[in-house]
Amino acid sequence: MANEVRAEHGPNEGPPSVDLRMDVPHSARVYDYLIGGKTNFEADRAAAHASVRAWPSLPISMRTTRDFMQRSVRHLAERYGVRQFLDIGTGIPTSPNVHEIAQAIVPGARVAYVDNDPIVLTHARALMSSTPEGRTCYVDADFRDPESIITDPRLREVLDLSQPVALSLIAIVHFVLDEDDPQGIVRRFMDALAPGSFLALTVFTGDTDPVGVGGVGREYNARGIPLQIRDRAEAEAFFDGYELLDPGVTLVHHWHPDAGAAPVRDRDIAMYAGVAIKR
Repeated sequence: MANEVRAEHGPNEGPPSVDLRMDVPHSARVYDYLIGGKTNFEADRAAAHASVRAWPSLPISMRTTRDFMQRSVRHLAERYGVRQFLDIGTGIPTSPNVHEIAQAIVPGARVAYVDNDPIVLTHARALMSSTPEGRTCYVDADFRDPESIITDPRLREVLDLSQPVALSLIAIVHFVLDEDDPQGIVRRFMDALAPGSFLALTVFTGDTDPVGVGGVGREYNARGIPLQIRDRAEAEAFFDGYELLDPGVTLVHHWHPDAGAAPVRDRDIAMYAGVAIKR
């Protein structure tokens, strides 16, 4: 694994010992199950099934959101020459990951992954198989504490923050309640990045199906996973002060869809997406 930066453990140690709390549903594992992954437990599957009963379109929306992540990375690497990516809320590794997409276009691309989920930490090596020309790292940290992430020495080894960085926040801000000021958290990250940096972000919404998506919110919250549903105006607020790329804030499947992609109904999607540049 060329040019990898290890996670919390040293180069000669095994994977970290963490308490996965398999009896409690976890957002990353619920997501993994709903998109067809295998890194999940019975509590996660029960939460997923209850959420799908509330809104059967949830797996479609989640898969379509991951498709947006892939398209946004390709778009920024191909059209804007972005060579540095900061992916926060990484989740359980599912190929292709950000570095695989970016380095297929720009072999020297550098990617820093950040998450604070124990299950993700146990799989962190899968995020650090870089090309010889590029670099990757994994930082175990909380999105709610931007300063600890921006100043982390592992991140600074991989990313040069004096040069443009694409900040990727996919399917994470809905786990931050309004009382924790998610828009302010995003601004603190963007303030630390150089002009010419980008923000790619998705926001969970009930605008397309208030009843069904509201049921998902109740199921998550009832199982101890705080989840906030936001409308279009609240989604657009995350991009205040930055220049949105075409087509602006839109449902994820409308953001530069791939030619020949299978059609998706708006009512099956519960996620807004946008990409903006910091001037």
